[in-house]
Amino acid sequence: MNSLTTLAAGALLVLSSGSAFAESHIDPAISGAMNARQSHMRLYAFNLGILGSMAQDKAPYDAEAASAAAANLAALASLNQMFYWPQGSDTSFEGSRALPAIWETFPAILEKATALSDAAANLATVAGTDLDSLKAAFGPVGGACGDCHKSFRQPDS
Repeated sequence: MNSLTTLAAGALLVLSSGSAFAESHIDPAISGAMNARQSHMRLYAFNLGILGSMAQDKAPYDAEAASAAAANLAALASLNQMFYWPQGSDTSFEGSRALPAIWETFPAILEKATALSDAAANLATVAGTDLDSLKAAFGPVGGACGDCHKSFRQPDS
């Protein structure tokens, strides 16, 4: 075998192994992104649960806890989530409820994210003030979450 043939065979081997390597790692990458975004959503839900219990008079108002949970929401809403949403990580993967519309109408989801970030920042400024302020600022946060879920998440089965 001459050196040109050896080089060509080596290049072919590298290229074919690279595509096989890439194909074998698509699912774990998407799975990792889905796990990250679902964990992020669970953190939203956890903190919303603390605040919602107070806002719905199911738990006593605690200014310190309200401030902390609202600050957590504001921090979560301000995180860059671009790596959570790789193309193809929609409902075609088990465990994902993300609708393809996320990638088809990208500017729309940015608007929803901005609405949540703004509402969460407002909640963080008033949650520790008093229960009435918490209740007034809690609604827009829930509304922002709901708007995004209606447009971009498959409903519960």
